[in-house]
Amino acid sequence: MQFDKDLQSAHKDLFLKARDILLSYKGIVETKKERITTYSNEKGGICHMRTMPYGIDFGFLKGAKMEDKFGVLTGKGKAIRVLPQKAELDEEVINYYIKQAIEINAKK
Repeated sequence: MQFDKDLQSAHKDLFLKARDILLSYKGIVETKKERITTYSNEKGGICHMRTMPYGIDFGFLKGAKMEDKFGVLTGKGKAIRVLPQKAELDEEVINYYIKQAIEINAKK
């Protein structure tokens, strides 16, 4: 499972801290899948997260609908945008995007 690989990664501490941030939001549920760990609420998927060679990635499932005031989201697909985090988490930035993802889900 990807979650087990994330816990063996050199970026384990970064992953666990980011996981704590996600799980601090009311109603967020973690699902450990073979290739990715996902986070959702009763309205649907919020994001997925995994370790990378440089740190961690948050993949926001409806990221194309998000405002990117910090200019840090990557990707050009129809839906997903990725928030890479290297070495240290920027909690202000992470929380900004998580809150947006939750709000977008609430509009379903």
